[in-house]
Amino acid sequence: MTEPSRSSSYLEDEDVRGMRLALCEAAQAAMRGEVPVGAVMIREGLVIGAAGNAREGLGDPTAHAVLLAIRRAAAGQRGWRLLDTTIYVTQEPCIMCAGALVNARVSRLVYGCDNPKAGAVRTLYQVVEDPRLNHRIVVRPGVLAQECGALLTLFFENLRSRQRRAKFSGEMAELVDCA
Repeated sequence: MTEPSRSSSYLEDEDVRGMRLALCEAAQAAMRGEVPVGAVMIREGLVIGAAGNAREGLGDPTAHAVLLAIRRAAAGQRGWRLLDTTIYVTQEPCIMCAGALVNARVSRLVYGCDNPKAGAVRTLYQVVEDPRLNHRIVVRPGVLAQECGALLTLFFENLRSRQRRAKFSGEMAELVDCA
């Protein structure tokens, strides 16, 4: 699908701002021991839902950042239809999350890095743009992809080497500026 009719520089600036917020959610998730994926839902320039992965902390296999952000946005809007919203996600959503985005009627999806093992937007499947579904989402991949991918790489390298959390937190703070 094509982008909405706003100037491309405006969308690029807003998309970078939204992705930086999602990166902060991802960094916070990593510091809690969660896989560092963050999601931020925005409508008319305002954050209406944000989350990082919380599967470990909640003991819930569905506690992906995207689903938690959708739930928070819907609760705040008092309705499940999230029309005229953009969601920023640090990694390409999986099948479960892509399906939830379609069902929530999200308008735009902006994501950082590809998900070669489970990506359901462009990499393995194209759920959100499937013409057989009753809703399709405008997609912009690759926004701050290097930063998003670096966060995941650092997390998994740290997990494999079992370095101290303090060192990891220091590197995380240097990588993502959440000020």
